[in-house]
Amino acid sequence: MKILVSNDDGYSAAGIEALADVLAPHAQITVVAPEVNHSGASNSLTLNRPLSVRQAKNGFYVVNGTPSDCVHIALTGLLDFKPDLVVSGINNGANMGDDTIYSGTVAAAVEGYLFGIPSLAFSLTEKGWPHLADAANWCRDLVLRFARKPLPSNYLLNVNLPPLPAAQIRGIKTTRLGKRHASQPVIPALNPQNETVYWIGAAGDAADDSSGTDFNAVANGFIAVTPLRLDLTHDQQLDHVAQWLNE
Repeated sequence: MKILVSNDDGYSAAGIEALADVLAPHAQITVVAPEVNHSGASNSLTLNRPLSVRQAKNGFYVVNGTPSDCVHIALTGLLDFKPDLVVSGINNGANMGDDTIYSGTVAAAVEGYLFGIPSLAFSLTEKGWPHLADAANWCRDLVLRFARKPLPSNYLLNVNLPPLPAAQIRGIKTTRLGKRHASQPVIPALNPQNETVYWIGAAGDAADDSSGTDFNAVANGFIAVTPLRLDLTHDQQLDHVAQWLNE
C-alpha cells in the first residue's frame, strides 16, 4: 500500500511525525508537507510565485506553500506513482463543524480526493497533542481497516480524536458535521509603526452539538468519523432560483 502523508502544521510538527512513524511499518509512505504552519489556509493554491521543494534530513519533502500545494505538487509531478491513500494530520486541534471550511488539514485530504484518491484527515481535538501516541495508533488502525477492506468508492473522511488515553476512548462513531457560533471578535493591536492591526478572533463555541454530530461524539469520548462531499450545489434551491429568474 502506498500512502501520501501531508498536514497543515508544517513538516516538523509532532503530529505528522507521529502519524508517519506508525504508518511506516505497514505501508510505503511519502511525506510532502508545508515548510511552515498553514493552519486556516483552506484549499488555497499558490499561483503568484513558483514553489520550491527540498528534502529534510528525516526524508520528508518540504514545500514552501500551502497544504493543497503540497498534495497537488506530489500528485502532478513529484511522485512517479499514484498513492492508494492520502492521509493528512495529525492536526494540532479540532476540525469539526464549520472548521472544515477553513482547515488546511482537511484541505490536504480534499486535494487527494479531487484527484480520485480516497483521503482521510486526522485531528486531535485539543491543542498541544495530548496523548498523541494513542491518537496515532487509532489513526493507524483506521488506515489498516481501509487496507483490509477499502470503501466501495472514493471517500473523503474527516476524523476527530478526543484528547484521551486509549483506554478511555469509548469507540468510533459515524457523525455529521455540527455547527459553531460566530467567531469571537477580532483583537486590535498596534504594530511598530503605530498602525492598528487585527488578529482574527478565536473560533466560536458549538451551536449544534446535538446527538449525531462530531462535537457530541468527541465530547462523549468517541472518535468522530464524518464523510464529506464537495458538491456545493444547493439542489433544493434550483427550482426556486429558476422560477425567480423567469418571473
